[in-house]
Amino acid sequence: MSNDLVSNRKAFHNYEIIETYEAGMILMGSEVKSLKAHSGNIQDAYVLISGRDVILKNSSIAPYAQSAMFGHEERRERKLLLHKREIDKLIKASQDKGITIIPLAIYLSKGFIKVKIATARGKKAYDKRAAIKEREDKKSMDRAMKYHQ
Repeated sequence: MSNDLVSNRKAFHNYEIIETYEAGMILMGSEVKSLKAHSGNIQDAYVLISGRDVILKNSSIAPYAQSAMFGHEERRERKLLLHKREIDKLIKASQDKGITIIPLAIYLSKGFIKVKIATARGKKAYDKRAAIKEREDKKSMDRAMKYHQ
């Protein structure tokens, strides 16, 4: 997406994405301003389900420079807002072996900051190599087709 404020580009390389969800996020004002300035990081972040709460852990939103006294903690836990059905699906999916829930992107949607999260399965090293080889083969075929036209 081009309107992403923060994205986790490594997620598509390290994980096989199974299903995606859109979640709201409870933020402080300084976090919103900082995210709108594209100063966040979700590379090492993950989603944890605690009871009926869905929590984004290990995400970083840089402190907003203009909010000196009323700032926020950079690496705090942030609660995500989902429908009950979606939470039930995530709970069921997270109980499966090898499935983890990761954030893919933080973006603006109709003035609200949303998080795209996904249930994912980690790729093995040989899967990553196969994906890279497949991408390179496709590029070379596209180049060849362009050259012959």
